[in-house]
Formats: sequence, structure tokens, C-alpha cells
Amino acid sequence: MGAERLILEYVRVLVTGMSGVGKSALVRELRRRRFKAYDADDDGFSEPRADGRWGWRVERVADILKQGEAGPDVLFFAGCSEEQVTLPFDYRVLLTAPAEILVQRLATRTKGYGRSAEQRAQVLADLAEVEPLLRRSADLVLVTTDPTPLVADALLSHVLATPT
Repeated sequence: MGAERLILEYVRVLVTGMSGVGKSALVRELRRRRFKAYDADDDGFSEPRADGRWGWRVERVADILKQGEAGPDVLFFAGCSEEQVTLPFDYRVLLTAPAEILVQRLATRTKGYGRSAEQRAQVLADLAEVEPLLRRSADLVLVTTDPTPLVADALLSHVLATPT
């Protein structure tokens, strides 16, 4: 599926999930296909919190979500933070993968969260505690064991075909 699409309104899509699930890879694929796609971690929307965890710069995220309100378009925003429940996403997509795959992906990262054993343990704890909450509010759940282009195909076929 290419970048051709018929969008009748502005649609804000949250792509969320645990660290290592493939959010950043999916953003790169969506950008390659010429969609507007942002990564909370790589595009400067995240900041460290006092407890050592990361959260979003809510005002900055809210501003980016308002960008396309003047006309039809689709915007993808990838990340996972407790602030996501307060923001006006039209469609919520949960990316998930088995724990052993997450651990493998995190252990082989060259940058970013999840490289230390302590961080990987936190991701596994979040997988057990946080992912079920994300699953309940998700409009779509995608398992990311397939290659990223196939995950993007599945995402686009649902988002572009689903009226908000």
C-alpha cells in the first residue's frame, strides 16, 4: 500500500506499546511512505521525570496534534506515556510482541531505553501491568513479529478504512 489515500477528515492516530515493540521502526516505514509520523522519543516530545522514567512534553504533543485541523489528513504519533490518555487521539493502536522478542530486541539496541538489565526488567513489568490497560483502550492491536512493512500494511488498511 502506497501513500495514496482518501482522507475525508483529520485523523490523529496514536501508535503505542512497550519499549522494543517496534514503534520507531513503524514510524520510519510510515515516513518512507510519505505519511506524517512522529516518534515521541526521537523527535523531542519526551523528557526525563524525577523518578527516572520518561514522559511526554504534553503541550508540544498537543500542538503537533492540532497541525492538520484545517483540512483532511492523517497523523501518526508513536510513543507510550501516561499522558497519552489526556490527549485527543482519534484512533489508538497497540503494538505488541512476546516478552522473549522484546527482551531480544532491547538487548541488541545500540541506543535508547532498554539496554540495561534493570530497564529490561521494567519493560517486562510494564508488559504485565500496563499493556493490559493499553489493550482495553485500543481500537486495533497488532503483533509485531512480522516484518515492519507488513505491520504498516495492516495498520494502514485499518486506519484508512475505519471512519472515526
